[in-house]
Amino acid sequence: MDDGDPVGMAVSSFTSVSLAPPLVSVCLQTTSRTWPRLRALPRLGLSVLGEGQDTVCRALAGKDENRFAGVDWQAGEQGAVFVNGAITWFDCTLRAELPAGDHAIALLEVGRLRTLPAANSLVFHGSRFRRLVTCERSAVPA
Repeated sequence: MDDGDPVGMAVSSFTSVSLAPPLVSVCLQTTSRTWPRLRALPRLGLSVLGEGQDTVCRALAGKDENRFAGVDWQAGEQGAVFVNGAITWFDCTLRAELPAGDHAIALLEVGRLRTLPAANSLVFHGSRFRRLVTCERSAVPA
């Protein structure tokens, strides 16, 4: 949160990096006007959206100044912002930022985690939202 108002954005690249210490990374455009505001905050909330949260994703990815208008959210400890209904929340601290062409890679240390393991994540691929399908496979090759 920045002056009591939620600040956030959608990121298209999110990766698990390490278990010890618990680290994840996100990629952000260097032209982002939101990232400089977020990087200065003591805690960052990372919400993994679930199926059916397409509208929330579009709002957070938009260019509007108030991306959280109409988005149900809550503040965590030290101001981290979390989207209600998300399947996972990561409460993070920025540990490093690396230049990567027209993007920056932000390395985030996870302090706390909340997850709904049976829920399906929102997937955006090929310019549209999709559903992941699981296939049961035998451990023994056919």
